[in-house]
Amino acid sequence: MTDSNRGPAERPARVVTRTLQDGVKRTVLPSGLRIITEAIPTTRSAALGVWVGVGSRDETPAMSGASHFLEHLLFKGTEKRTALEISAEIEAVGGETNAFTTKEYTCYYARVLDADLPLAVDVLCDAVAGSILDPADVETERGVILEEIAMHDDEPGDEVHDVFTEAIFGADTPLGRLISGTEQTISPMTRAQINRFYRARYKAPQIVITAAGNLEHAKVVKLVRAALAGSPLDGDIAEPAPKRGSSGAARARKPVTLVRHRDTEQAHIVLGCAAINRADERRFALGVLNNVLGGGMSSRLFQEIREKRGLAYSVYSYGSQYADAGLFAVYAGCAPGKAEEVLSLIRAELATVAAEGISAGELARGKGMVKGSYVLGLEDTGSRMSRLAKSELLHGDLMAVDEMLVRVDAVTLDEVNELAAELLSKPMSLAVVGPFDENAFSNAR
Repeated sequence: MTDSNRGPAERPARVVTRTLQDGVKRTVLPSGLRIITEAIPTTRSAALGVWVGVGSRDETPAMSGASHFLEHLLFKGTEKRTALEISAEIEAVGGETNAFTTKEYTCYYARVLDADLPLAVDVLCDAVAGSILDPADVETERGVILEEIAMHDDEPGDEVHDVFTEAIFGADTPLGRLISGTEQTISPMTRAQINRFYRARYKAPQIVITAAGNLEHAKVVKLVRAALAGSPLDGDIAEPAPKRGSSGAARARKPVTLVRHRDTEQAHIVLGCAAINRADERRFALGVLNNVLGGGMSSRLFQEIREKRGLAYSVYSYGSQYADAGLFAVYAGCAPGKAEEVLSLIRAELATVAAEGISAGELARGKGMVKGSYVLGLEDTGSRMSRLAKSELLHGDLMAVDEMLVRVDAVTLDEVNELAAELLSKPMSLAVVGPFDENAFSNAR
């Protein structure tokens, strides 16, 4: 698979449509914009997403938070609609619309009844392509975002994951910076700067529009073309957005311990290391390993720390993969006085798995958890729509569900144990948020 954040390889002078899988079709417009749909005739709803291959890692340090700022602003009004009309038109038919920003992409989405898909296409395309970024709205949303940043600081269970990402990549790196930006970057950001970012980055080749539900592909393509006619996303062979990675691939730094003092009743701990990127074929083995270690109530960490000892209410492991980097981590929330003991138990369990591996029974259970969570997660139109977009934007290929299940089944015990030995024996970075001073865990190795 190839990473397609740089835009599609083909930018035809005419509309090109092909079938990817049963019920799934992909069209590339002359501008380079891609439209992918999945027809699910048994449903009476439809989910639509406009996905832009730009996120917080594509920003300069001075523009940190621009993608998220823009996400807020694109719902604030166009030449055709006010902010109220954008929300009211969707809500009037019982639909819902929202957006979110990640480190590598931004998504604007809606769910509606199948008969109202034309309305959703018109509203979302108008918002994404034709926002006017009114100066008054910029100031209003600046205040909202600053409140959001402050609120995030009041949620230590969320903050600790950002602190851990900073520990792995560094606060001054694209992947280490906060998606929201900081008060220091958001406060001085001007309307002109945001608009330049908008028009430079929101290029047709960077955009994928996906829909799933009771629909016809040709009609969706026609609706999208009509909605974007005359907009900056219309036309032939648009110039691509700036390429990602001009400053070099993301690299993890040497392991560090970061402690953020908060007067909380609970300590929040994340311990982990740099891991594989999303193109690595070992990602299926990592999924199995993750479930065995901390993926559910039967996992080793949950059993050892919560069930046997009652030391933490929440304990789990997780992985994050990016185009050129990744991380693996364990989270635990516990009483501050139990933090050292919990951390010691986590380290001991990781060391045991690194040295001894997992069992054949755990391998089978881990595979079952990966397959079950994947298939059960595709039971609604929203998740089907997201699958289409992420496959296109992040991998440049759509893997069939059956193929994915085969790939998981093909994971061997040796593959999982070799990966465990490589990852879990690494020196670990540690992030802690709670009532501690910054040197509290300096000897926690």
